[in-house]
Amino acid sequence: MSDQIHISDLLLRTIIGINEEERNKRQDVLINLTMQVDLKAAGRSDEISDAVNYRTITKEIIDLVENSQFQLVEKMADEVAKICLKDERVQQTTIRIEKPGALRFARSVGVTVERTRDDFSGV
Repeated sequence: MSDQIHISDLLLRTIIGINEEERNKRQDVLINLTMQVDLKAAGRSDEISDAVNYRTITKEIIDLVENSQFQLVEKMADEVAKICLKDERVQQTTIRIEKPGALRFARSVGVTVERTRDDFSGV
């Protein structure tokens, strides 16, 4: 499938990390994601009911991240993927989360995960 929805450079603040100073002060995280979706129905009908509502997904991601206190970026990425895959039309998602300034001499550090609905079946 080649149809995709992209959300780029979603900059949020949250508690993330394992060190004491990370647990006491909100940090920036930068989220980029791609959702593999069949967009034909929405493209033909021009009806929101045929489309994946990326605004709703984004609001849920913002709520999750800003109210979370994950230790690992990997866990955050997994939880963001679950949100994206709630809509049954989303077949797969790729999530990239970065912590700008987390390492000296590096602009950012991050992870990229790819998930399908099968990754969460039985969870």
